[in-house]
Amino acid sequence: MRFTPQFLDELRARLPVSEVVGRRVKLKKAGREYKGLSPFKQEKTPSFTVNDQKGFYHCFASGKHGNIFDFIMETEGASFVEAVETAASLAHMPIPAASPDAAKHEQRRRTLHDVMELAAKFFVDTLASRNGAKARGYLADRSISPSTQVQFRMGYAPPERFALKEYLGGQGVSVEDMNEAGLLVHGDDIPVPYDRFRDRVMFPIADARNRVIAFGGRALQKDAPAKYLNSPETPLFHKGHNLYNIASARQAVHDGAQLIVAEGYVDVIALATTGFAGAVAPLGTALTEDQLQLLWKMADEPILCFDGDSAGRKAAYRAADLALPHLKPGKSLRFALMPEGQDPDDLARTGGRAAIEDVIGAARSLSDMIWSREIEGGSFATPERRAALEARINELANAVRDEVVRRYYRQDLAERLRRTFAPEPARGGGFGRGGFGTESARRFPPRGPFSPAGRSGARPGPAPGSSLPRGPYQAVSPQLANSPIMRGQRSVLSRREALILRTLINHPWLLHDHLEEVAALELAHPDAIKLRAGILAAFAQYGATEDEEAERARVGDWLEKNGYGEQIQRFDRAITTQAVWGAQRGAARDDVLATWQQLIALHRQWHSLLRELKDAELALGDEATDANMAWLRDVKARLSEVDGTEALIEGFGESSGRFQRSV
Repeated sequence: MRFTPQFLDELRARLPVSEVVGRRVKLKKAGREYKGLSPFKQEKTPSFTVNDQKGFYHCFASGKHGNIFDFIMETEGASFVEAVETAASLAHMPIPAASPDAAKHEQRRRTLHDVMELAAKFFVDTLASRNGAKARGYLADRSISPSTQVQFRMGYAPPERFALKEYLGGQGVSVEDMNEAGLLVHGDDIPVPYDRFRDRVMFPIADARNRVIAFGGRALQKDAPAKYLNSPETPLFHKGHNLYNIASARQAVHDGAQLIVAEGYVDVIALATTGFAGAVAPLGTALTEDQLQLLWKMADEPILCFDGDSAGRKAAYRAADLALPHLKPGKSLRFALMPEGQDPDDLARTGGRAAIEDVIGAARSLSDMIWSREIEGGSFATPERRAALEARINELANAVRDEVVRRYYRQDLAERLRRTFAPEPARGGGFGRGGFGTESARRFPPRGPFSPAGRSGARPGPAPGSSLPRGPYQAVSPQLANSPIMRGQRSVLSRREALILRTLINHPWLLHDHLEEVAALELAHPDAIKLRAGILAAFAQYGATEDEEAERARVGDWLEKNGYGEQIQRFDRAITTQAVWGAQRGAARDDVLATWQQLIALHRQWHSLLRELKDAELALGDEATDANMAWLRDVKARLSEVDGTEALIEGFGESSGRFQRSV
């Protein structure tokens, strides 16, 4: 036992309850006791009492009762050990060490804490000085105000190699202590140790007791080897065992704030200053098991908030896999993803608190995350594929170590499987009883963890097992989903997208003048997006020749060698007619260009009309007026016109000796 009963008794005797409570509650003397408003409940009449003679407090409003250690744990979210350490600090009592070696180690840690505190002061003072003008300009550009800089004790490390070293030396700090604190770069091959952090905006990293234990530095030079640089592992700092802003966040979460895990320092600062004070971040690494346990000590369901890009989704999936074996009853995670291309800092600056609230409100459960990852972009048209999915799902459920949670995960995932693969009732023109119908009926709706269907207050998406494919456009109602105008949406692969990609494969010279157009083109099918990426990669490597035939052959060979052959064959099968002459190899250049321009124009018009269609149906759902009904009918008519116009591209080919119809 680290704390003996004698030590705890002496600490309680030295530190009156009223002194500890008085740091948070305004107390008034009332006979032998003190009275004040409850720190645990909102009240107007004091019902909270403190009795120093008996050594306890009592709250009549909440029923809470305890000693000085209980009060610190209740109001600060601290552990018992931390509460004792806090009380000992208030009473100016040394913490007893378990052994002489432990006492020596504890003294060494206190020395290093003093060194880090001096370093933090140096960085803060430098930021405020004339030498910190460039860093202050950077922070102003990031909308980090002077008051926020003070709140997070931000600083600046000057560019000189020995600035911090000379300052600490002047304060009596030895080079050995600077090295051990991770402030200098040193080694056998470095004759003179020098400052680790130079020309960087500095973010002090504190422990749960708000003592500086490390630093993170953001480079101001564009050509710096590392954009962000953290302190190395030291006796004080183990990056996988701590979280940025943990001390402030723990108190905020204890007071009722949500616990949100962001990816970086600036994201945490943006969240905290926007009103989400319970924000923390890992320290330059993916979330670790130790950090996960720290989070669960603060909140039952922390929200992991990741950037809206592929790296952010991968980080979310890694965190889900990490957490799965450690789930306990009531202990889980939720996941929120920023809009594409934005992080919390961007969103806070452009949309403020409301925009952040929308994203946090859309946070999805861990089970949703796991399920969505397994079905994302998948096609389960055969019994074998569905069996493989079920095997993976069972394996994931078995990873949960807690027996009770594991049982509920099995039930939840089994129910998702059942709903997804349950046969739909027969419809006119649809599929028969007990069957899975067309390939489009076997596709999954966009039910991923970050889809709009999961947002709080959002309109409900399609039911599990509906026939809508994954994609950026989705009918709002079942009636629209089954209407003729949505048939193109339900197809496995758009014929038009297949034609666009086949044209590029057969005529890669188009990319010389249309590269940006192709890169920005809106494609609905995931395989189309992947094949486009392959075509662009092949063109970048082999598309530098003026010989069109050689260029086509090289691009085709590259795609074949890199595993796109089978995918291209599937796309060719989606082209139901070979009459689109401009997409074929033998087409004349003018015919290719005419076909390309028509394809792209129709493609853009189609996607624009799909967006307008969704807006029109939303408007009709909100207000069933004649005007909104007319708008919806007009959009449908224009979509039909696009379908009719698309057929005309089959006639292009006059330059190749083919008859061309007029459009």
